[in-house]
Amino acid sequence: MTSQTLREARKYEEVSGKMIREEERPEFHLSSRTGWMNDPNGFSWYQGQYHMFYQYHPYTSKWGPMHWGHAVSRDLLHWEYLPTALAPDEYYDMDGCFSGSAIELPDGRHLLMYTGVSREHLKHGFSREVQTQCLAVGDGIDYEKYEHNPVLDGDDLPTGSSRSDFRDPKLWRKEDGTYCCVTGNRPADGSGQILYYTSEDGFHWKFKSVLVSNDDRFGKMWECPDLFFLDGKWVLLTSPQDMLPKGFEYHNGNGTLCLIGELNEDTGVFRETHDQSVDYGIDFYAPQTILTPDGRRVMIGWMQNWDSCGIRSPEEKWFGQMSLPRELSIRNGRLYQVPVRELDEMRHNKTAYTNVTVTDTVCLDGIKGRKIDMELTIRPADAENPYQKFAVRFAQNERYHTALSFRPRESVLKIDRKFSGSRRGSIHQRRSLVNTVNGELKLRIILDRFSVEVFVNDGEQALSATIYTDQEAENVSFFADGAVNMDVVKYDL
Repeated sequence: MTSQTLREARKYEEVSGKMIREEERPEFHLSSRTGWMNDPNGFSWYQGQYHMFYQYHPYTSKWGPMHWGHAVSRDLLHWEYLPTALAPDEYYDMDGCFSGSAIELPDGRHLLMYTGVSREHLKHGFSREVQTQCLAVGDGIDYEKYEHNPVLDGDDLPTGSSRSDFRDPKLWRKEDGTYCCVTGNRPADGSGQILYYTSEDGFHWKFKSVLVSNDDRFGKMWECPDLFFLDGKWVLLTSPQDMLPKGFEYHNGNGTLCLIGELNEDTGVFRETHDQSVDYGIDFYAPQTILTPDGRRVMIGWMQNWDSCGIRSPEEKWFGQMSLPRELSIRNGRLYQVPVRELDEMRHNKTAYTNVTVTDTVCLDGIKGRKIDMELTIRPADAENPYQKFAVRFAQNERYHTALSFRPRESVLKIDRKFSGSRRGSIHQRRSLVNTVNGELKLRIILDRFSVEVFVNDGEQALSATIYTDQEAENVSFFADGAVNMDVVKYDL
């Protein structure tokens, strides 16, 4: 039975969403139907479609009591909004339906697992947040919360673990028919840990192990874990809060961490052999992955940084968008990511140049736009006299631009959006240490109205940033200090 809270959200979003024109949204990135969006939730394949739910406050473009927004797609790029799936309307989630995941049950129902948030009143007028794990079951549109919620609470935590930081269950079903989930949690040391739970039927859960402990190595609390097997290795993705930089890694404070290693499925203990950032740009958090019907591991993240939410005016009707879906692989011992191949089918109006020599600022006929897919290969024009700097500027006119620049001597690639039209003192730059041989570099730059995503050296690194520049700023220019030989191929999307 649909609650009044859920009915009100559905009615509001239907009316408010119609007030946002298509051209005011990204073309092929999922954005909030109306109001606020953050973490991707419940990313799953169900009854012939991809389902994406998301943290959602429909009533304003600011974070508020969390609902689950809902959209579906057949190609991961073109999304159709469905009615709000969950609203905070029970005693255990009255302060928010936080992040979670989804799978299809053997009987054909869609199972959602999410974090319910409520406040516990203490002595002397104090209160604290309590987080528990809850279930809802539905048909792809309407969902009914499980009568025995919550299914995991403080009694299911290791000794000393926080009841206030216990969230974001990622659920999967094993080949033997049993179920597993991982959650983020804060142990007694105030750091972070990932907990591992198992179930015979998806409804009755028990604690198995501490999958991995942070021990203050990567920030503090670990949010939004995702654990999967890929190319012979186990991969754990998580989003730590309050990270400290380590060289050119982990510069986002609240950022994304990839651990590659081995999982002992008997003991439920993960041992990492490699760590890296998931994204080296400004805006990327809380990624979630899916195994597609054709066997690809695909990831989507929230294309935003908690510390740069003020970059967009709160008067705007929507806030928040998802990243491009990215196909993942393990190569050379690290995580690689490239845009899903479905994006190639959207390419049209090809414009190509080869062996262009850039020695100052150059603009090329046909190379412009705010919905484009552009591939660049750069190299020194004179091997004896390598260039000092190369830059490409986009979303550009006389007043605005965002820049991607590369200095081969330091092997440093920088994204800079300080002239993108922001009226706030926000995060505007990020630098990444990239691999280059003799100043050669491959870049794939994808623009979609309000964002840029850069893929370096065929997916070795990715950099994401939101840019809310006026859409009339659509020029692209190239600059070199020294002489650069460049190949460029641009497609409209």
